[in-house]
Amino acid sequence: MSDKIVKSDAEWKAALSPEAYRVLRQHGTERAGTSPLDKTYTSGTYACAGCGTPVFDAETKFNSRTGWPSFYAPMDGAIGTSVDSSFFSVRTEVHCARCDGHLGHVFEDGPKPTGLRYCINGVALKFDPA
Repeated sequence: MSDKIVKSDAEWKAALSPEAYRVLRQHGTERAGTSPLDKTYTSGTYACAGCGTPVFDAETKFNSRTGWPSFYAPMDGAIGTSVDSSFFSVRTEVHCARCDGHLGHVFEDGPKPTGLRYCINGVALKFDPA
């Protein structure tokens, strides 16, 4: 993993679209079904839209029917997690290990081999086809 990316709030606002800023920097959630990446199933790599760090391989993507891109495993060392106790529940938040951008959440209802579902905001990702 490369060095941590640290930017001021003003630098993040200038670098990201308003929706990407709301999700990545303010821990927002995009509306379900609004990302074209939810229905993208071609080979490639999904990178953090904030810093370009590869976070998921398309081979780990699956159709969770939730309206958000879902994966059963991240790339090694690409993400970090923390406890999110907002919205009257406790969930595990997923963030980019390099820039700390909020990507989404991980749940224990995914497919084999991990049994995990990384439910990720499409606006927090950039798809790089193979």
